[in-house]
Amino acid sequence: MSASRSDEYSRLAALVAATRETSGEMFGQAMVDWLSQHVSFDHCVIFGYRGASRPPLLFETFSPAESHVFVTLYQEGPYLLDPFHHAAVERKEGFWRMRELAPDRFYASEYFRTYYSQTRLAEEVGFFVPLPGKDALVLSLMRLHASGPFGTADARLLRDMAPAVINFARLRWPALAAEEQDEAEQGETIAAVNEFDRAHIWESLSLTPREKHVVDLVLQGHSTESIARAMRIVPGTVKVHRRNIHRKLGIKSQAGLFARFIEIIESRR
Repeated sequence: MSASRSDEYSRLAALVAATRETSGEMFGQAMVDWLSQHVSFDHCVIFGYRGASRPPLLFETFSPAESHVFVTLYQEGPYLLDPFHHAAVERKEGFWRMRELAPDRFYASEYFRTYYSQTRLAEEVGFFVPLPGKDALVLSLMRLHASGPFGTADARLLRDMAPAVINFARLRWPALAAEEQDEAEQGETIAAVNEFDRAHIWESLSLTPREKHVVDLVLQGHSTESIARAMRIVPGTVKVHRRNIHRKLGIKSQAGLFARFIEIIESRR
């Protein structure tokens, strides 16, 4: 997309001014106005990430119906299986496409079939911004199936713009403020104990630490081979772990495992 030089300067000026405002809405809209001059997209959302804690919403462009799927449902638990969440917690920085971060079986996972397919997205890309401590934020741009995925030229341009986007975001959010934590977690033990540790999510399962790790990776969408590489074990050992997990939990498939995940999430509300 093209823009006149005067339009470019005026939108940049508005973006700089918005970094000084307390409203995330003003900054988000100024960022959308600037980015949309160069690349077309359907939605933008900014989430903060603080370990395994429920991610606070900082900005969105969704309708109320869309927000129910992209925000409300997401915050209830699916974020824990989101490749963007994992990348943010792992302190990745810069511009990334979902296809670059997703595990090898992500698009065949129960998470994708049960939750992500509801979004009707052709592609999601993100600017990853590590913040002090264990905090991070991700500014996501989304294109629906009707719009198609981002083209190579668009992705290259967004990657080139990443340093500016990240610096602007850090000016607006030098850190995630306490008031930007989810209200349901303020003062709750669940947030205070093992707040940044994913392992506590599976504490209710009578599994060994390695089996819990396998559960986590399976639900994210990793294949047996990918799990073996991540855990530095042979694929045969992964298969043994998976059989033991199925036996202990009384399940027969990934669908059954995902159902147990949903039960755990619902019990934490």
